[in-house]
Amino acid sequence: MTKQFKRLTDSQWAAISPFLPLNRRRRSDLREVINAILWLLRTGCQWRNLSGEYPHWQTVYYYFDRWKADGTLERINRELNQLDRKRQGRQAYPSVFCIDSQSVKLAPMICADPGLDAHKKVNGRKRQLLVDTGGRLWAADVHSANQADGPASLPLVSGILWYGDRIEKVFGDQAYGGVFACELSKWGVDFERASRPESSQGFVPVAERWVVERSIGWTNRTGDPVLPSNRQGLRAHSIFFG
Repeated sequence: MTKQFKRLTDSQWAAISPFLPLNRRRRSDLREVINAILWLLRTGCQWRNLSGEYPHWQTVYYYFDRWKADGTLERINRELNQLDRKRQGRQAYPSVFCIDSQSVKLAPMICADPGLDAHKKVNGRKRQLLVDTGGRLWAADVHSANQADGPASLPLVSGILWYGDRIEKVFGDQAYGGVFACELSKWGVDFERASRPESSQGFVPVAERWVVERSIGWTNRTGDPVLPSNRQGLRAHSIFFG
């Protein structure tokens, strides 16, 4: 995680550029478009207040929206996760995932998909994060905060199954022990509750969940946490900051 925005280095651009349509001339430099998206994510700025040193905000938003819809951001994220795992001497795809959620307040002027998380007293949205044991974000979903974790996390099951036969287990708290765990079991994936012992008092770190809590903390430091409004958009946080 970087403490402040930095433009893409040549090596970073070399890793990302093969996924982008660079086979024809364009009015806008796609590298600068990516830098603009990074700047927006890092600062939490509104689209219309994008700095003048980047392409026009409507151009940047056009590519951002297009790459969300066609899965480009998702493919970049997946490939970079694999490269990072291989660099550490691990298999490309994980065998264990950790899942958790966080409710966040909506930014002003945003009225789509609001909800009240009565437990945490947060009026806004809830984001579900699925990470591996290194904290890399592999899948995410964003929905209104009033939805329960278990049922609302069901869309992530397909994301878990996509990563193949290596997937053995998913760790999560008791909120995921119902319909989410049952859906995983249908596909031969175990769910294990990772919560502090009921007899403990105060803060007790749980090893299997600490990694996803840390990933949530990373997203808190990347600017406006509710800028993207769907799962592909949120994965952009992982691409550049995770």
